[in-house]
Order: sequence, then C-alpha cells, then structure tokens
Amino acid sequence: MDTLIASFIDPYYMQVLTLLGIYIIAALGLNLITGVTGQFSFGHAAFLAIGAYGAAILTVKFQIPFYVALLAGGLMAAFFGVVIGFPALRLTGDYLGIVTLGFGEIIRVVFLNLEITGGALGLAGIARNSSITVVYVLVVITIIIMYYLQSSRFGRALIAIREDEIAAETMGVNISVYKIKAFAIGCFFAGVAGGLYAHLLQYLNPTDFGFAKSFELLCFVVLGGLGSIPGVVLGTTILTMAPEFLRSMSDYRMMIYGALMVIMMIFRPHGLLGGINLHRMLFKNKYKIETNRGTTDEV
Repeated sequence: MDTLIASFIDPYYMQVLTLLGIYIIAALGLNLITGVTGQFSFGHAAFLAIGAYGAAILTVKFQIPFYVALLAGGLMAAFFGVVIGFPALRLTGDYLGIVTLGFGEIIRVVFLNLEITGGALGLAGIARNSSITVVYVLVVITIIIMYYLQSSRFGRALIAIREDEIAAETMGVNISVYKIKAFAIGCFFAGVAGGLYAHLLQYLNPTDFGFAKSFELLCFVVLGGLGSIPGVVLGTTILTMAPEFLRSMSDYRMMIYGALMVIMMIFRPHGLLGGINLHRMLFKNKYKIETNRGTTDEV
C-alpha cells in the first residue's frame, strides 16, 4: 500500500501527512480530557514523550517487535496519566492546568538527564516502522473508539462532569474515577502517537516535547472545537498543513497560531465545528422520519 501511495505523492508530503495522522491521534486523546471531560491539561506533550521514548527504547535496546513496543508505549503513558491523575485531579481549572504544565517540564528535564534516553544528545538509531498506512489505520481505529466512548454511558458521564460536577455527583457519577479513566485513556493515545512519532522521525530529543508542543496540541483541539471529533481532525489538519502553505512565514508560526485563536474566539468562540452535530446534519432525514413517526404514534 505504501509503495502505491508513494507513486502518487512526493516523499516529503507523504511524511507530512504521516505526521498529521500522528498528531490527530494525540489531539483526539487530549480532546477526551479537555474537550469532553473539561479538565485542563497543559502538559500533554509529556505523555507523547513517555510513549515515544518508551517504545523507542524497547525496540532499540531490547529488540522488542514494533507493535508490541507501540502498545507498551501507550500503556506507559496511561500509567503515568493515572499516577499524575490521582493527586492532580483533586484540583480544578487553572490549578490543574499548572500541575500538568509542571509535570510536562519535569518529564522533559528527567529525559534530558537520563543515560538510557541519550540525554541532551538525544536517542538515535530508531528503525523507521511508522508508515502512512499503519498511521491512518490507527487514526480510523482511534476515531471509532472516540465516537463509541462519547456516545456511551461513560462518555455521557464525562460530559455531565464537564457541564456541572456537583450535579453529576448528585446523579451518582463517581467524579474522581471517571476523571482518572478519561485521563488514562487520553494519555494512552498520546503514548501510541509518541511511539509512532519516534519510529517515523528515527530520532528523539527531549527539547521536542516542551511546552510549545503541548500548546500546539491544545491549539489543535481548541481551534477545531472542544469536544468535537471532526473539529479536532479539522483543527489539526489546518494547523499542521498551514506551515507548508506559509513556508515563507514559518518564523511567525506561533504568531499566526495566536492570531487564529483570537479571530476564532471573536467569530467562533466554540471552535470551528464546536457545537455542531455533524452526525445529525448528515442524517437529518433519518432524524426527521423518526421524529414524525414518534409524533404519529403519540396521536
């Protein structure tokens, strides 16, 4: 499949599209935490780093098969998500955001000083196992899982927590347990994305996973629309592809991101697709028939 795709797409753009798929997986994980559950996370790049280094070390140092290492990287990120989740999720709002930001910086500094991660020199010699086919198969699987989660009882509990924690708790929702589960699942997908990232670029450096990367992932989610899966895919696509179309302005990328955020907050405060139910729009005839049938039955 990759050979067939490579015959139509330039290798450079193929790498950009593969990276786009990886960011979509990571952003969907963050969307579950921030968009659906309403918990601020400013250190999501830390979980990307844990998955990246975890999977890379397993394949480089211990010759573990790629897919097993990928799963292990996701589980490592989920484990640290639970570890940080227990004390941090007692906090709310800005305080939780500051704790996750601090955790992200701690992870970056730890990886910068560990011998097994290559320290400041970085970790090289990683095999290139992340192909565009593998990445987009995982993107589709991630989207299906996220749709299933959001439409399930679990997803409705997370939305209830986001809307009003006290009301959700009154209705019998165990807030702490649901928050930690959401954090673990979101971090798992960040870890998987990190493993794919490591095996695409074949080199890792702790400086790649600083606050700027966390802010970038948050921009993907906020621009597309908090809680909206199509919105996250759209926001990630726009912000990942924008530098390619504005290459002459690459030095001003963060400024463009900021300007986009300001414009969006003025004209679309809920994001590009925030508050829009695409499923209902696409199948409005079906909903209309069901509504009319319900009205007829009542009569």
